[in-house]
Amino acid sequence: MLNADALNQLRQLKSDIEESKVVSPGTVKATNGRFGFVALDEGRDVFLPPEEMQKVLPGDRVNVIEQEVDKGKTQGVVDELIESRLSTFVGRYLVKGKGHFVVPETPGINRWIFIPPKERMNAQPDDYLYCCIHKHPIHDGKGQAKVLRVIGKAGDAGIERALTLATFDLADAWPASVVQQAENLDEAAIEALAAGREDRTDRAYVTIDSPATQDMDDALLAEPNATGWALSIAIADPSAVIGPESAAEQEAFNRATAIYFPGDPLPMLPDTISTRLCSLMPEVKRLVLVCDLQVNNDGTLGDYSFHQAVISSRAKLSYDLVSNLIEGRGDEDIKALPDAVANSLDQLHQAATALRKWRNEHALLSGDRPEFRLRLDENRRIRSIEPSVQNEAHRLVEECMVAANRCAADFLAKQPSGLFIQHPGLRDDRADNIRALIEGYAPHLADIDATKPEGFKALMKQTTDLDAELPVKAVLSRQLARAELAFTAAPHQGMGLNAYTTFTSPLRKYSDLYVHRVIKAALWDTPMKALSSDQLSALQSTQFKARQAANSLETWLKSDFAKTLGEEPMDGVISRTIPAGFFVRLEANGLEGFVSCKDLNGKYSFDPVTLRLVHNKNGRIFQLNQAVKVSFSGVEEERRQINFKLVEAEEIPVTAGS
Repeated sequence: MLNADALNQLRQLKSDIEESKVVSPGTVKATNGRFGFVALDEGRDVFLPPEEMQKVLPGDRVNVIEQEVDKGKTQGVVDELIESRLSTFVGRYLVKGKGHFVVPETPGINRWIFIPPKERMNAQPDDYLYCCIHKHPIHDGKGQAKVLRVIGKAGDAGIERALTLATFDLADAWPASVVQQAENLDEAAIEALAAGREDRTDRAYVTIDSPATQDMDDALLAEPNATGWALSIAIADPSAVIGPESAAEQEAFNRATAIYFPGDPLPMLPDTISTRLCSLMPEVKRLVLVCDLQVNNDGTLGDYSFHQAVISSRAKLSYDLVSNLIEGRGDEDIKALPDAVANSLDQLHQAATALRKWRNEHALLSGDRPEFRLRLDENRRIRSIEPSVQNEAHRLVEECMVAANRCAADFLAKQPSGLFIQHPGLRDDRADNIRALIEGYAPHLADIDATKPEGFKALMKQTTDLDAELPVKAVLSRQLARAELAFTAAPHQGMGLNAYTTFTSPLRKYSDLYVHRVIKAALWDTPMKALSSDQLSALQSTQFKARQAANSLETWLKSDFAKTLGEEPMDGVISRTIPAGFFVRLEANGLEGFVSCKDLNGKYSFDPVTLRLVHNKNGRIFQLNQAVKVSFSGVEEERRQINFKLVEAEEIPVTAGS
């Protein structure tokens, strides 16, 4: 037995070791393999071997010790778990012998996780589960999970949407406090809130939207005057109906945005508010925040003003009907329109044409990329994909919304604080490649400073119709930075505007609802609670997660639909290139699939300047916007990636008579 002196010496030795070891904090990053990395706070990555990776989960905050395992090579040993950020995940229930496990669908968790008997909720093999970590694996590498909810089985109607919601932790039900708040609202509440507002119910506002749209948040009116048009954009005003610190407002902030999942959207506000009491339905009184603005004959904006008003929309019009009226194609529905509405639509079209002409000359327009509409069957899977044609009515509404939003941005820029959408143009980390691209393929533009807003605008304009062997603008467009929310005004370079915000979709976007509150607080001293920097960051993150969720579900549904394509050659264009191959977007339905360099003859090198793939021997090139023919070759189920095979000209079958 050790005496007291020996024990004290051992304790001191242990204390000395603890004090001398160097630990570094960082965040665990998973890979597709069993190993991983810790991204240290100081900026370096430390390798985690499989036995250490077993102790942690993706996103964990840990302290690690670096050990030298070979000359110049080190690896990490997990010393301490600081925080685990993986709260919930989804997976499939698996029974192996006497063991019951969940096989996670979450990227980076490359292990089965044991589920104790009391935590299984009567799950059956192959059920999809919504789980949380019951016991972290930090001590022995053997974590445990707890089933929170059984989601369903593969093949169930709507299982894709249900799994997507669970994967991204999105709520499909409303908190009881929000339900109660919505139930307390009715038409009488709208009538009471209308007191003291401008009465514009006698004016010929109309909504223009898709026939199926129920949450209509904008109505338009235009009248000619001596220097152009008086344009009036009335926006639904949910900020008048729900208080700034109410349950519905908090839930709208938590959701950040309505998510337009195929066939079954996830709204930001309850239906009572978004599709009934605040939606600008025809022939009923609705509360609005109006932007009245002068559009001059040359498309410039004149004076503008904001008003709290009450309107009664004269009609809910479809894009197709308005487009037919603009193009002079008469039908019974058009003939039935009141003269005031028909006259306003004519003036709206003229004003929008002037606005678009100004933007084309002085700002930047986004290209009209083909869009497609997914038609779902009774099992909520894609039945067909149809082209969605953008017509003159779509452009009319777009120009009116952009004009109103520009006015809102100008107004907020004069306030102590607002909410803006900033876009910094090209990515800073691509500056050298972009410089080399311009010098090589558009040397006459080499003196343009694309880091400045005016330079970026000039570069994008002058490369639009550039006659070059490389689609320079397409390459530039692949290297744009991401737009971000901010409290201060700054250029939106992607649109070529000095400042921009949005307030025209308050039923669908919390940022727009918040801008309503800022405008109303500045003009009429209405109550509001300003967002903090942390809240703004959280709002931005939630918006990004919502886009990820929508893209994830759409990718899943499209990958299943792709299995019906058959083996016939299909026309497409190269939409993206990476070192491993290129993605092709089909002209007929917009589906995107991957062509791997492994399936091409010979070896190809990727040029980060031109984003081209070039054959190492014969110089064959694959580049953006290049037309190709492909055939369906399968789906990589884990990533739900559609794969194509390139069809060479000699492989295309010749039919009789061709």
